Amino acid sequence: MKLSKVLTAPNQLTMLRLIFVPFIVIQLVDGHYRWALIVFVIAGLSDGLDGLLARTLHQQTLLGQYLDPIADKFLLSTMFLVLSILHKIPWKYTILVFGRDISILAASAVLFAIAGLRNFSPSIFGKANTLSQISAVFFVLLLQVDAVRWVWIVRTVFLRATFLFTIVSAVHYVFLVQRRLRTDLPALPEHTSARAGR
Repeated sequence: MKLSKVLTAPNQLTMLRLIFVPFIVIQLVDGHYRWALIVFVIAGLSDGLDGLLARTLHQQTLLGQYLDPIADKFLLSTMFLVLSILHKIPWKYTILVFGRDISILAASAVLFAIAGLRNFSPSIFGKANTLSQISAVFFVLLLQVDAVRWVWIVRTVFLRATFLFTIVSAVHYVFLVQRRLRTDLPALPEHTSARAGR
C-alpha cells in the first residue's frame, strides 16, 4: 500500500488530534483552562473536518476507520481522567466511561479472535454518548473560564446525559453483538463445542 493512500488529509487531521491531547493536559495541569478550552474546541473541529474531507475527497481508508474512533476515545478518556484528578468532574462519571470503553474493547477483541466479527458501526446511542461526553467536557472547561449559573446547569445536564447514554449504549452494544452472532455465525456453538472437546 502506498504511503500517500495511508497519510491522506483526513488521516493527518486525525493524527493531529492525537497530538493535541498532551498540550491540552499541560494547559489543564498548569491551570490555564481558557487555553485548554481553545485547543479542545480546535480538536473537536478537526474531528468533524476529517470526516467531511474523507467523504468529499473520497479518501475513506481502513486506517481512518480505526484511527478516528481511537483518537476520539483517547481525547475524551484523557479529558475525563485529568478533569477528575483535578476535581472538576466527579469520579463516578469517569469510572463509568472507562469501564464501558474497556469492556467494549475487550469484548471486540475476543469476538474478533474467536469469531472474526468486526466492523460494528456506531449506533445512535453510541453517537449520543460521544456527543454528551464532548458537550460535558466543553461546559466543564467553560465553567472554569466563566463561572456563571447557566453554564453550571448545562454542564450538570450533559454529565447526567453521559451517565445515562454510557449505560444505554453499553446495553445496546451487547444486544448488537448477540444479534450479529445469531445472524452471521449460526454454527458458532458447534465450532465452540468441537474445540472444547479437543
